[in-house]
Amino acid sequence: MEHPRAVILAAGEGTRMKSSLPKVLHPLCGKPLLWYIVQSAKAVTSEQLLVVGHGAGQVKEYFGDEFLYVSQKQRLGTGHALQQTLPHLPAEGEMLVLCGDTPLLEKEVLRQLILTHRRQKAAATILTARMDDPGGYGRIIRSDQGKILKIVEELHLTLEQKKVQEINTGTYCFDLRALKKFLPLLPQNLSKGEYYLTDLIPVLLENGLEVGSYIIADAEQALGINDRLQLARAASRMRERINSLLMRAGVAMIDPATTYIDAGVEIGKDTIIYPQTILEGDTKVGENCLLGPGLHLVDTLVGNEVVCRQSVVLESVLKDGVNIGPYAHIRPGSTIGAKAKIGGFVEVKNSSIGTESKVPHLSYVGDTKMGPDVNVGAGSIVVNYDGRRKHVTNIGEGAFIGCNSNLIAPLNIGDGAFIAAGSTVTRDVPSGSLAISRAKQKVKEGLAQKLMKKKQNSRKK
Repeated sequence: MEHPRAVILAAGEGTRMKSSLPKVLHPLCGKPLLWYIVQSAKAVTSEQLLVVGHGAGQVKEYFGDEFLYVSQKQRLGTGHALQQTLPHLPAEGEMLVLCGDTPLLEKEVLRQLILTHRRQKAAATILTARMDDPGGYGRIIRSDQGKILKIVEELHLTLEQKKVQEINTGTYCFDLRALKKFLPLLPQNLSKGEYYLTDLIPVLLENGLEVGSYIIADAEQALGINDRLQLARAASRMRERINSLLMRAGVAMIDPATTYIDAGVEIGKDTIIYPQTILEGDTKVGENCLLGPGLHLVDTLVGNEVVCRQSVVLESVLKDGVNIGPYAHIRPGSTIGAKAKIGGFVEVKNSSIGTESKVPHLSYVGDTKMGPDVNVGAGSIVVNYDGRRKHVTNIGEGAFIGCNSNLIAPLNIGDGAFIAAGSTVTRDVPSGSLAISRAKQKVKEGLAQKLMKKKQNSRKK
């Protein structure tokens, strides 16, 4: 049978989020809320229509031209939103109606909803759930025989109806012929002047059509996100899901509860992740790596057998066997070559570090092209900025940069060159040459004792 279509309702402002950002674009583990339900819908439907309103331009900018967008210019309820899609739908078939703020809803649940809809030969099938505390949700009201009679919103529940634990999740599967015929007849809610999709259920039943249900076993999957507290709870659940999938694929996590990994991050088997590690964006990690504790990677490509601890790496490449940290900062545009070492309190910016080169501690390397087997001593600085422009430094293979050296760009250090400790280098150094640039040392015998006495006297005063 042909795959159904999906309509995803994403026009709401989300006032309880108290944000200028449309609710469906709020990030959850690195992706907008809407992205998750779109992915689930794409897995089981042939076409997806997005109903947009508030922040429509931002939604279209993120998701591009892959989907058909239908505008709800006047936001007059869920029923009104669905009415806007009718001209874009075929005369027959099946259609899912989904809420853009339900990121935890998985594709398998949608697949089972569709199969249940077909088995029951219903005009509408409602995805429902049972909750111990159903407060805030519309209730499914059934007859003594278990048939659905209606959906009653929280505001209109009687005392007896408030005891009902079965809720409406806001997700449906419809027969398109019935939907196109009866949705235009949806009554207007007199108190608010809006058209509610829930009011379509009695209309269908009054016309002798079947309304069925599929009860989801995991009620939490169907929860909508209305405020930042619910967003945080959903993020916790999503992280648990992401981490579980990675661990089943061979990734070890010392403490999954303090490991924060975005959706879409890839990690190879036998990699070990220590607590307080954050992997964000388009990050890919190879096999047999040791990551963390206290590590933050963003949009970074990590090779195999990389060790990276207590550091921040942004939009960079760490090749096989690299050792980073602790307390290093790798800024965007950097490539750290195979088996290179970037040590404690080192900052690298927009630079390439050659194979097996070492920048072990307390140094800054900016806008630099460094060859293999280079050693950079502690406290060395590449001075790449003259107050107006950035300049490039080239360091050849096997060069040695002594401690506390300043390399004033633009500059070329040849292969095997040796920069003596404490030098400020302003001119190119040919291959195999020694560069030394220091002030002449003077020794004044006995003066230290005199100076120390002056210091002690000043303290007494």
